[in-house]
Amino acid sequence: MRIAVLIKQVPAFEEMELGPDGRLRRDGLELEMNPYCRRAVSQAVELAANSVAAHSVAQPESMSSCTFVTLAPPSGEDVLREALAWALERGVEAEGVLVTDRAFAGSDTLATARALAATLEREGPFDLVLVGRNSVDADTGQVGPELAELLDLPFLTGVRHLHLADRVVHARCEHDDGWVQAEVVLPAILSTAERLIEPCKVDPPGRAAVPARFVRTRCAQELGPGPWGQAASPTRVGHVRVHEVTRERLVLEGSLDEQAEAAVELLIARGALDRDAVGADVAMVPDVPSRNGPITGEQPIAVVVEPHRPHDARELLGTAARLAVQIGSDAVAITFDAEDPAVLASWGADAVIAVDGAEAVEEDAAYALARWAAANEPWGVLVPSTSWGREVSSRAAAALGAGLTGDAVGLEVDAGRLVAWKPAFGGQLVAAITASSPVQMATVRVGVLPLLAPRPARAIPVTSLPVEARGRVKVLARTREDDLDALAESHTVVGVGQGVDPAEYHSLGPLLQCLGAELGATRKVTDQGWLPRARQIGITGRSIAPRLYIAIGASGKFNHMVGVRAAGTALAINSDPAAPVFAASDIGIIADWHDAVPALVCALVRALEPTLER
Repeated sequence: MRIAVLIKQVPAFEEMELGPDGRLRRDGLELEMNPYCRRAVSQAVELAANSVAAHSVAQPESMSSCTFVTLAPPSGEDVLREALAWALERGVEAEGVLVTDRAFAGSDTLATARALAATLEREGPFDLVLVGRNSVDADTGQVGPELAELLDLPFLTGVRHLHLADRVVHARCEHDDGWVQAEVVLPAILSTAERLIEPCKVDPPGRAAVPARFVRTRCAQELGPGPWGQAASPTRVGHVRVHEVTRERLVLEGSLDEQAEAAVELLIARGALDRDAVGADVAMVPDVPSRNGPITGEQPIAVVVEPHRPHDARELLGTAARLAVQIGSDAVAITFDAEDPAVLASWGADAVIAVDGAEAVEEDAAYALARWAAANEPWGVLVPSTSWGREVSSRAAAALGAGLTGDAVGLEVDAGRLVAWKPAFGGQLVAAITASSPVQMATVRVGVLPLLAPRPARAIPVTSLPVEARGRVKVLARTREDDLDALAESHTVVGVGQGVDPAEYHSLGPLLQCLGAELGATRKVTDQGWLPRARQIGITGRSIAPRLYIAIGASGKFNHMVGVRAAGTALAINSDPAAPVFAASDIGIIADWHDAVPALVCALVRALEPTLER
């Protein structure tokens, strides 16, 4: 079995800075293997090593090998050497392919996928291709499914548990707030979840010891006529803003009761305890009129409605309705389940396209979307930025050759074109992305856009779109263990680290109830299974923007606190005065949380009592 692993080299977050042009400065910046790619490398090597152990030397045709591929400047050879060292130390036959050329400069995700697809076709065939679920510098999760579409292969995302037998992959996939049990027959492409397996890590001396003969270089000319790089990229990066966050770093003094009282006074002064806002839904957009006549049929804005996620649908349809008014068009809901057209109309839809036969399997949903978009040429397509939505949009974008912005947090119209604001590097940067393609696409982060004030009930056109399922991905079960929208919608989030024993989470109940707060967590907490992954905050989890974030028992490392950069106010409770969480917070209480939380609750109740009685 031949296994290919696609690896990305990313900047170390702590080293990141911008140049005077607002672009990321890479010269002299420490680079490393993307964390998700470390799992892909390790999983590939384990599969190959198991094959080596299972077959004798008399059956060399049954032996497995690994080919590691990276599209990068010459410095990318370092991550190939790290992967090779990991494989060679375990007795696995391996080689590295460095795809490097100035012609690849400016590649967006689709151009990257095209270059990688050409490389795999040249170096292959491969039975299995592994990619990291995301890259932490961009967090789009688009290259894997775009590559699968270009190579016409089935795809599974976020594989957390993997078993391979008789060329059938049995996988348990970790999605945003639940699990998907699925099977695919090889050849296939899989993206790996961060906690799938022990990560590949080799120190610099080990990487340097890999003989040069194990790495080959490919240039653009060897892959074909192109176009490549920016010329093949349907998206462009415009203005880049640095999301600067200045925290007060005020560590309180005095007795614990005095600190709690002072903390509440500061929270009130900062508007973090505004009772008129706590528990509110989302800011409404009241001034978007609905169309009274038939839809125009000219370049509508489509919203892909993921089954069983009504909040996402309502948010995107409201946004589509707002944008439609600006360009003089209509908002069309594309559905894959029995959604009520009247409800969709009240959320902003002017028409419904009901897909029949796709059964919400990502590959089939993407085919239906691409087929409809090719025939109707919509102005734009909005999709929820979920595991399901990312695959559907990526595959459709690759099929259409459309520009796709991932994980947008804002949408605007400029000169008749869509501008999608995309965060990067854990939210430290926000960039304006535009598409040159006729169809403009974006996945949108949950909970960041205002809802449309409900429209009166009305009848809207419903058109059926029959699609025959391909059946290459067999979904055995879908389970949901949490609510993905909980943290996104909450005005107050209490984040717990390893310093809070899960057996004592009930002790936080009074604080959560008093503030109407949701419970979030650090990565180490979700690694232990103490809270669902949907509750993880940070680079490899979620970025949130509550009015108030309270960190309890969390050390406050960068990878976690970057996820709450957009919080209005951050309060930290930790018994270690040297904990880095205080440097990333506005207010700090140095105390054991067992004592501090009850004191804080008492102070909050006294301060909020008049509003609580209303």
